[in-house]
Amino acid sequence: MSTRMLNRAGALAMAAGFAIALSACGSDDSGSEDTADDAMSTEETMAESSAEMAPAGEFGAACSAVPADGEGSFTGMADDPVATAASNNPVLSTLVTAVGEADLVDTLNSAEDITVFAPTNDAFAKIPEADLNAVLADQEMLTSILTYHVVAGELAPDALAGEHTTLQGGTLTVEGSGEDFTVNGEAAVVCGNVQTANATVYIIDTVLMPA
Repeated sequence: MSTRMLNRAGALAMAAGFAIALSACGSDDSGSEDTADDAMSTEETMAESSAEMAPAGEFGAACSAVPADGEGSFTGMADDPVATAASNNPVLSTLVTAVGEADLVDTLNSAEDITVFAPTNDAFAKIPEADLNAVLADQEMLTSILTYHVVAGELAPDALAGEHTTLQGGTLTVEGSGEDFTVNGEAAVVCGNVQTANATVYIIDTVLMPA
């Protein structure tokens, strides 16, 4: 009788131990699943934040002024080098005139992988007419001003902020993120991330002046 009781007690102890082990394993698995879920949630949040910080296409209030179709549309501009693309966009007609006066059409069209900060017609209109005419008549000064608006590399919005060396040789500083950028603390990007065959264009509301 004593032996049977001992055997029975041993069996109960083993069963209890096995149940505890199963319970512990179940608890560990749950913890692993929770950790994995937390990691996935964090990655999804980061991906969503990145998407918000880096627009995939054109952005800005002035983008609505760009033609919806034709060669001057975003799709049409993407097929042409930057000076040609700008010539088809009515928002940039004064800039196109200035580029022609400075004899920079071929220079810009043949450049590879550049970023252009393109002043709108209204940006040029801020300059007194007499001063603007004087600049247009001075090819050396005009070339200096226009090449100051060009930097190397096709900068995506998430790489735009910072200090950049211009084709003119000076530097300009971009501040901001997402869809809100300023250049040199004075010019706002009003339509950004516009693609052409050889450049990324950020349309701005003020003409930049080199130091």
